[in-house]
Amino acid sequence: MKNNHSGNYRWIVIILLFAATTINYLDRIVLSVLLPEIKNEISINPLIYGFILSSFQFTYTLGLLAAGFIIDRFGTKLGYFFYMLLWSLAGGLHGLAGGGYSLAAWRALFGFTAAGNFPAAIKSVAEWFKVEDRAFATSLFNSGSSISSIIGAPLIAAITLSAGWRPTFVIFGGAGILLAVIWQTVYKKAAVQITENKINEPSEKTSRAQLLKNKKTIGIMVGKFLTDPVWWFYLYWMPTYLNTQRGFDLKGIAIAIPLIYTVATLMGFLGGWFPGYLMRRRWSVGKARRMVMMLSALMLPVTSFAVFSQSPWTAILLVGLACGAHCSWSANIFTMCSDCFPSKDVGTVTGLAGFAGGLGGIILSALVPGFVVQYFGYVPVFVLMGILHPLAYLFIKIFVKYKES
Repeated sequence: MKNNHSGNYRWIVIILLFAATTINYLDRIVLSVLLPEIKNEISINPLIYGFILSSFQFTYTLGLLAAGFIIDRFGTKLGYFFYMLLWSLAGGLHGLAGGGYSLAAWRALFGFTAAGNFPAAIKSVAEWFKVEDRAFATSLFNSGSSISSIIGAPLIAAITLSAGWRPTFVIFGGAGILLAVIWQTVYKKAAVQITENKINEPSEKTSRAQLLKNKKTIGIMVGKFLTDPVWWFYLYWMPTYLNTQRGFDLKGIAIAIPLIYTVATLMGFLGGWFPGYLMRRRWSVGKARRMVMMLSALMLPVTSFAVFSQSPWTAILLVGLACGAHCSWSANIFTMCSDCFPSKDVGTVTGLAGFAGGLGGIILSALVPGFVVQYFGYVPVFVLMGILHPLAYLFIKIFVKYKES
């Protein structure tokens, strides 16, 4: 039993989790990259596109509330298999869309099933890794979300130019189905459940109602509500913005998008490393965490000038800075959950925060941009994306108080 956790198999688990997360995120971005090609066959204006995005965001948000219970009920082996299978089928069925509303229907199904990725992956890490190794293990599989953004656009473009946009959806869906079969065949249940040391912690789990009354929970949820939409906005709208406003074709988009997410990935690593650097120099946990979040938030207003730049590549680099600052911010706001709450409540608080971020995404990255872009253009939306992080930081500063503060 001991070797089951100390041996090399747990790294096979990480490889499988990384592959699943990468495919999950490739399935998320394929629509935005293919939109210029889809619009040659299907009439999709900004309002309809906003509706399509909100259909995904709405069901994904609800799915986050359901996925944890389902994965706990059926276990990671069977639960992750079914989620992977279902989201891949839903992704592949996008290729059958005959119009904007049928595309929205498949997107809604994909959103609800794609929500199973993180609850299953995080639970699997908890089963296979000791507490002190879990953050590193999580960072390894979670890098799939960034890698997909770097390789996704050129990969999607290459497949589409060879086969067309409908087969591209089918190919990515098929890759997920294949991985689901591999997961079910290769993945083993952990022989021993690794549990945390719960000394000095209350034995009973805090109720969700009690957590919602906690100012720290409110602060983290508001922070996620306001800032998650920034990531979703650039993920969803940047390809079509580059196409319609900057004149980029599919090949140009395939160069620009990886550049944006390479910058974002590097800044995300820096933002995750810097608080620990400060703490090793005797900064308190709260002071170090808030310093990095403040620096990240202050970068966002500068990035709003991307929409005013005459040079498209300057705009692209500013958007990369925006996404990178958000990655730095995101690494720290989620860590606040474990900073401020006992381990028995971290999952619930993280779920509540993710749910709040999902609601923010529906409103501020899908519905609002769809209306504003249609009638007022991109300038107001870029400006809005620049002020959300500083506003969120003020809520964090007021509501999330550390014991040392």
